[in-house]
Order: sequence, then C-alpha cells, then structure tokens
Amino acid sequence: MSSVSKSFLGARVLHGVSLDLEPGEVHALVGENGAGKSTLMKVLAGEYTPDEGTITLDGTPRAFSHPVQAQAAGIALIHQEFALLPHRTVAENVFLGREPVRRGLVDRRAMERRTAELLAELDETGIDPRMQVRELSVARQQTVEIVKALAASDVRVLVMDEPTAPLADHEVELLYALVRRLAARGIGILYISHRLREVFDLSRRITVLKDGRKVAALTTAETTPDEVVRAMVGRELRSYYPPRAEPGEIGEPLLTVTDAGNERLTGIGLTLRAGEITGVAGLQGSGRTSLVRALFGAAPFTHSRMTVAGRTLLPGSPRQAIRGGIALVTEDRKAEGLALRQSVRDNALLVTRAVSGVGTREVGGLLERVALRSRGQDQEVRYLSGGNQQKVVIAKWLAARPRVLLFDEPTRGVDVGAKSAIHTLVRELAREGLAVLIVSSELPELIGMSDRILVMADGALVGELPAGAAEEDVMRLATGDTAGPYEGSAA
Repeated sequence: MSSVSKSFLGARVLHGVSLDLEPGEVHALVGENGAGKSTLMKVLAGEYTPDEGTITLDGTPRAFSHPVQAQAAGIALIHQEFALLPHRTVAENVFLGREPVRRGLVDRRAMERRTAELLAELDETGIDPRMQVRELSVARQQTVEIVKALAASDVRVLVMDEPTAPLADHEVELLYALVRRLAARGIGILYISHRLREVFDLSRRITVLKDGRKVAALTTAETTPDEVVRAMVGRELRSYYPPRAEPGEIGEPLLTVTDAGNERLTGIGLTLRAGEITGVAGLQGSGRTSLVRALFGAAPFTHSRMTVAGRTLLPGSPRQAIRGGIALVTEDRKAEGLALRQSVRDNALLVTRAVSGVGTREVGGLLERVALRSRGQDQEVRYLSGGNQQKVVIAKWLAARPRVLLFDEPTRGVDVGAKSAIHTLVRELAREGLAVLIVSSELPELIGMSDRILVMADGALVGELPAGAAEEDVMRLATGDTAGPYEGSAA
C-alpha cells in the first residue's frame, strides 16, 4: 500500500500511509483507537475506495471497489466480531452463500469433505465439520472464520483485527499456533492488536499509526515495548501506571470476608481497605471472576461472614450488593455492562434508575469526570470506541456512589491511551476513599496498578504478594509452586 489517503465528509482520516507485507510474514499494525488502523485495512479489503494512493499485489497494481474483488485477489479480513451462524454446522458456515450444488440440491457431502480438508491443512483435528458452531469454544469459532476465508479464495494476505480480544487465556496459545501455521504456508498476515505482548511474540515488523499517519516502522527484534508505546501515544511505558498509594493513604477496612465459599470457591478470606487497590491474579479457571461475582451477589456465597463499612452484608443478588455499596465493572462490557443501542445518558443512568435515583443533571459531571469522548449524551453507546464504552460503564457505577469498586478485566480490548486514562481514574477513585479490587489477565497491568496482589488457584486464595512483585513470583503461586492456604481475612 503506497501513500493511501481517505476522507469522510471532508475530514481526512488517513494521510498518505504506506505499508508493505512479505509472504509468510506477520506484520503488526498498532495505534490508539482512532489512529486509522481499521480504515486502512478496509481500504485494503475493498470495503472503502481510497481517495489517493495505490495497492500493489505481487507486483501488479490493483483497484478494489468491492470486498468480493479483494477476496478474489486473495485478500481476506477477519473482523473482531465473528460473522457466524451459531445454529448452522461448521461446513454450512464455511460455505455460506457458496454452497456446492449437485443435481439442483446442496451437496452436503462435498461441503463437509472440503471443510475437513481445509481443517486438516491447518492441523485442526478437534473440529467436526458436522458440528454446530454454537458447540465450539470461542477459539474454535475463530478457526472456523479463518477456514471460511481460506475456502472463499486462494488467500495471500490475511488481516486479523484484534484476534485475541474474545479469547480466554488458555485459548491464546491455540491462536498463536494457528497464526504460525498460516505464515508457514506463505500467507502474509497483518495483525492488529492492542496487546503488545502478542505483537512481540508473533510479528517480524511493526507499523505504528497515530492520527491517520504512519509515525514509525520498526523491526520487532530491534525495538522495545516502551519505544512502541512512545510512538503510539508520545509518552513512556512507565507512565502507564500512576504512583501507588503511600502507606498513609490506605485507610480502614471497608469490606471484610471470612471463611466464604460456594460451589466454585472455598475458604475465601480477604480485606479491602479504603484508598487501596488490591489485585487478584490467577490462571484462567482459578476462580478470579467467580470471586468478584460472589462479592457482587451475582453468584452468591452460600456461606460467609462479610461486612461492608462495618455493617453485616451477604448479598444474595446484585441489587442487594449495590444497595450495600458494592459495584462491579464486568469483564464483558457489551454483553453485561451496556445497552448498546441506548444513548450515553441512558447507560449512565442504568443502575441508579433501577436501584436508587440520580438527577439527569448529574450525568454531565460524571461523564466529564471519566473524560468521555463522544458526540454528546444522545449518542448511541455502540458507536463509541472500546475505551469510551468502558468509561461509560464506570460512570454508570459512580452514579450509584459505591464504597467498594470491583473491576474484572478493566482494560480488555482498550487501546493504550485509553488504558492510561482508566488507570489514572481508578487510582483517583482509590485516593478519594474507595476500596478497589482489580482482576486482570495482564500481569504488567496488575503489577503496575496494585498496592498488593492476591493470587488464586483452584477456587482458593493461595498467597499474597507486595506491590511491585515480579511476574515470576505471581506465576509461581498461580501454578501451585509453593502455594498453600492463604490466611487473609485480617491481612
């Protein structure tokens, strides 16, 4: 792609961007939300026609006015949001709209046979072409999306947009292996991700966009995450995280739990203090999400001694937890945190309209507090970036005036600039006297934000580490190495 420019309604969003990709290469494309990554890739995939610039494939200039033309040329775009029919089989999804026909009827055997061949080419033996897509894990569904693209044409260039965003931790390695197998076949892969660890694990080169301009072209082996972040947002990686709490800033216990458990959790004892950010680490399935959902009454403790601000509370529902001063920013903001087709204002009032009551005039102050960037309170939330959607979720809970704020994956799918803003906001809330608990799969985030870290394994708390603990120490506890019962009710 050479000197590609694109404008919408007179506003230029791409300014002469150039990018090249070699066969078998994984080339990462990074930048904050709004940097122009998706627009550039949609130009490549024929969804947008560039105002200026050229696309050259195998030495031949190409011009695409429709995605079908790009697909026929061997360019495939895998969107972050899957386009699969859950109640159809794998084979039916792979050949949707292109079903082979024999004697006037869909040839299901041919469809299933070819799907099996494509899966075998990728060494994917765990997927039966006759299975319904809804029976597959998210990682396997992503594989179906890729096979669907491979079946449509002789793919030379594959664009993957935030491919790990919907995946659980243990599924990321499956994607890594798949990406490497595709590259080994000579397919060039453009890999868009906010997760720098993935970028450095997989890519050979990195292109950085900022405000629609190419600002850096880096060789992965010769650069560092700090240099990439500096190119993206103009500041050092260490400024991601605000200063931790000083000893005098941590106050009295706001939430205490003793000997709590349910079907998923055993022997939970912990204390959350005013002014303190407590991190919770653990492998996928360790019980981290179960813990915050139990504290919030969504999957309640069946037995516990629990107090909030000195008052006994054992929430049996989220409504009871909210009234007791507990809020939960859930892992999946789109499914559980927002009403996507409603306005920013209506989303900010979701909790208080149901539980307590806050005047509409307060909404503007809350949205300003979280530094929301939008076209106004009437804008539908679905049109906001991931970072701004998360800010609306936080504003929604601040309207309820909680004492204890629980975060499950607070910056998942959020660009580095918005991450920094959310980190700063969370620290400010703690300094105002809230007790904050953060669950995160990103150890650098957990270590950078937490004043102390609790580690979980097999539904139990197995240890506590101080601020700034090494990743190796966290993983040693999380994997059961030297882990033992954690006596943390008074810690």
